[in-house]
Amino acid sequence: MTFTLNGRRTSLVVDNRTSLLDLLRERLDLTGTKKGCDAGACGACTVHVDGRRVNACLTLAVRLEGAEVTTIEGLARHGGLHPLQRAFVEQDALQCGFCTPGQIMSGVACIHEGHARSPDEIREWMSGNICRCGCYVNIVRAIGQAARGR
Repeated sequence: MTFTLNGRRTSLVVDNRTSLLDLLRERLDLTGTKKGCDAGACGACTVHVDGRRVNACLTLAVRLEGAEVTTIEGLARHGGLHPLQRAFVEQDALQCGFCTPGQIMSGVACIHEGHARSPDEIREWMSGNICRCGCYVNIVRAIGQAARGR
């Protein structure tokens, strides 16, 4: 299969049972995307496929022929943090950091989808991402900050 991964064309042979999550972590050594529940319930494995957020644990890798995949490793450009990554730091929106990559990838999508106009809207559209440390208030603040562009 051939697809674009974090801006680079990638070709490889993949077993048709391999999830995108396992491909990223085990074959391509992109371990920023986390394996939480492995059942699509926690959002730790959120990545973007063709600009839309998906749970990598529920996505078969072979279905990505020709697709554009972005992981947390490919989010920042030109050596600097993405505005939402910067906002997470400024708002102290992480604690253990395990859910952070998925939260950030979902947050970026939430902003691009136009679902970051209020804290209530952010909470609703981020509800598929679980933070076991309870950093929700700061995560919502960080997404709001990035959405406002400051």
